Amino acid sequence: MNTIKKLTLLGLASLVIYGCGGTIDIISTPPENIDTSPLKVSEVTEAEQKNWGHLDLEKDTIPGMSVDKAYAEIIKHRKGKKVIVAVIDSGIDIDHEDLDGVIWTNRDEKPNNGKDDDNNGYIDDVHGWNFLGDGYNEQLEFVRILASGNTNHPDYARAKTEYEIEQPKWEGRKTQYDQIYQQVKGAHETLTKHFGKENYTQKEVNAIKTQDQTLTQAVQIAQYMFSNGLDSLTEALKEVKDGLEGINDHLNYNLNKTFKGRVTGDNPDDMNNKFYGNGNVKPVKKSESHGTHVAGIIAAERNNGKGANGVANNVAIMSLRAVPNGDEYDKDIALAIRYAVDNGAKVINGSFGKSFSPHSDWVRDAIAYAGKKDVVFVHAAGNDSQDVDKHPNFPDDNVNGKEVSNNYIRVGALAPKYGSGLMATFSNYGKNNVDVFAPGDDIYSTTPENEYDSKGGTSMAAPGVAGVAALIRSYYPNLKAAQVKQIIMDSGLPLKTKVIVGGDSNNIQPFANVVKSGKIVNAYNALIMAAKMSAN
Repeated sequence: MNTIKKLTLLGLASLVIYGCGGTIDIISTPPENIDTSPLKVSEVTEAEQKNWGHLDLEKDTIPGMSVDKAYAEIIKHRKGKKVIVAVIDSGIDIDHEDLDGVIWTNRDEKPNNGKDDDNNGYIDDVHGWNFLGDGYNEQLEFVRILASGNTNHPDYARAKTEYEIEQPKWEGRKTQYDQIYQQVKGAHETLTKHFGKENYTQKEVNAIKTQDQTLTQAVQIAQYMFSNGLDSLTEALKEVKDGLEGINDHLNYNLNKTFKGRVTGDNPDDMNNKFYGNGNVKPVKKSESHGTHVAGIIAAERNNGKGANGVANNVAIMSLRAVPNGDEYDKDIALAIRYAVDNGAKVINGSFGKSFSPHSDWVRDAIAYAGKKDVVFVHAAGNDSQDVDKHPNFPDDNVNGKEVSNNYIRVGALAPKYGSGLMATFSNYGKNNVDVFAPGDDIYSTTPENEYDSKGGTSMAAPGVAGVAALIRSYYPNLKAAQVKQIIMDSGLPLKTKVIVGGDSNNIQPFANVVKSGKIVNAYNALIMAAKMSAN
C-alpha cells in the first residue's frame, strides 16, 4: 500500500451558497498551482490511509470527497429515506459482517420455494438476480467476435487488430513473470539456507557481506523487492504468483478463441429469452471479490467498529451478478439495469466496461429506460489510460455525441495525492465523456468471507459517486435523477493544478482539460447544493 502524504496549504477560498437554513460555505480550491506552493508534509495515520477517500481537501489536504465532514456538519443525526442501490457486478458476499445489515430483500418473494411469488419473471429473487448462473470465466468481447468467424461483423477487422496486439503482449508477460518467479524463489531458497530460517528480516539481508556470487545475487533481488514496498520475499512470491494466476486466466480464458464460457443456456444475441440464471447473488469463489469491494465502498455499515465505512448510511444494496471474469454480455447488462429499475432501485452502479459492444444499443436503451424512470446510473470510466472521447468505452450514453438520457454519470479515478499526480495513472479520461473524478486508487473496502483489502481502479471511483448520489436521494428525495447528476457535477471542487495524464509524464495538462465538469466530487458541497435545490 502506498503511503499517503498529508499536505498543508494556505489560501483556501470559499463561495457562499444560500440554503433554507441560512448560509453555509461551499469548499473551493486554492487559486495557486499546488505544484509551486510551499508544502508541509506529514504522514497520515493508518486509519486515515484506509479512509482517504472520505477525507477533506480543506482540512486534510487530501483529495477525498469530504464525506466525514458531511456527516459531522450536515447529516449528523438526521434520518433520511431508505434508498435502494443496485450493484451490477460479479456478485456480493451478502453475509459479510460489514454488509449483512444493508442488503436489499425482496419482501414480495418467499425464499427458496421455487416459485415466482411476485410475478416478475424471476424465481426466488430474494436479494437480486444472478444472470451468470454458475458461470465465471469468459472471453473478452473482441475475442468472441473473432471466434464467431463472421468476417462481415462491423468490428471484425478492429477485433483482429486488437487480438494481434494483445495476445503476444500477454504471452510476453507470462514469460517475464515466470522468470521473475523463478528468480525470487531461488533467492528466497538461498537466503533461507544462509540464515537457517525463512522469516529473515530486511535488516539482516542488508547486513550480509559476502564474496559468494549466488548469495550476492540473492541479496540484490531481495533488496529490489524491499525497495518496491514488499516486506519479505515470501510476500514477493505471493505477489508474483497472484500475478501469474491472473495472466494465465487471461491467456486461457479471456484471450482463448476456442474457450466456451456461457453456461446459462440462453442465446446472448437474442433478447427474447430474458429469464435465465438463478437467485444466488453471491460470488462463486472467494477470489471473485470485485462486487463485494464495490458494495462496501457504497454502503459498508458505518461506525460499527469493523473494517470500513461506506459513503451512504441509509441504503439497501441490490446484488445483480452479471460481470464475469472476462467481458460482460450486453444482454446481461441491459436486463440487469431493467431489473434494477423495475424492482425499486434509485441508483445503479456499473463498475465494468469494455471497448467492443455488439449490442450497445440494448444497453443504451436500458440506460434511457432508467432515466425515464428517475434512476441515476453511475459508470466507471475504465482503466486503459485512454481518452474515451477518442477510444470507445462501453456502456455509454450517447450516439455520435448525442446523449440518450440525462441520468448517466461517468467517473474517472483519483490517486491519494494532491498535485500533478492527482489522476490515477490507469484512469481513462475525456473532456466530453468523463463527467467527474473521484477517489479510486488504493481504496480500502470489504472482500468475501469477512475480509478487507485495498484495490484500485475506476471501479472503485464509481461506487463512491454512487454513494454520494444515494445520500442526496436519501435526504432530498424530491430531487430527480437529472438534478442529482447536475448537483454532483456542479458541486465538485474545480481544480486549478496541471496533472499527469494517463500516467505519461510527457502529457501534462490542466485538470479541466480531461473531465467535463473540471471537478472532483465532494459530498459536503453536494448536500449543500441539494438542500438549496430541494428548497426551491
